[in-house]
Order: sequence, then structure tokens, then C-alpha cells
Amino acid sequence: MKLIIAIVQDQDASGLIDDLTEKKYGVTKLASTGGFLKSGNTTLLIGVEDDKVDEVIKIIEDNCKTREITTSLLTVNMPGDTYIPYPIDVKVGGATLFILDVEQYKKI
Repeated sequence: MKLIIAIVQDQDASGLIDDLTEKKYGVTKLASTGGFLKSGNTTLLIGVEDDKVDEVIKIIEDNCKTREITTSLLTVNMPGDTYIPYPIDVKVGGATLFILDVEQYKKI
């Protein structure tokens, strides 16, 4: 068994959770906040059998596309923090996945 930890943008989370539950995958949703752009993220915990990992990854890929946005409110976290006063294009979205071996699983 594997535990997939998926960190996705809030706007991608709802559709992803719907698709995963429709395919009968259990999902636990945790609210989280990203450091870059201080935007809201959602962390999903998904427990799956080893042979289903690729299918879950495909569902995540289908729902969490990388896209480009324009922002002018980018804070630089360095000594003397500053604001960049002009628009800048930034890639957001996608997903960060951690796939861990589960040594033991119990449902009580």
C-alpha cells in the first residue's frame, strides 16, 4: 500500500476530490498555505494499493494543470523585503506529490 500526499492549488482541489471519490478513492483534505505568492493550497492524503498508484497520478495530472498568471503583488522574502511594482508572469498550479510506502494500515 502507498500513501500519496498531493499538494495542489485550492482552485484545482474541488474537481480533483470529486474525480477521486467518483472512482472510489478515499481522500482526506487538509488546508495549507504556500510560501510563494502566499496563496491557498490544499494537501490531500490518498491511500491506495500499489497497483493503483499510476491511475491516481493520472487523475491528479488531469485536474492540476500548470498555468501562467500575471501579478504585481509579489513579495520578495529577503533582507529588506520589497514589492515589485510592475506586472510579472508567474507559473502556478500543477501538483507536488510525495509517494510513501505504508508499513501498516488499520481502519478502526
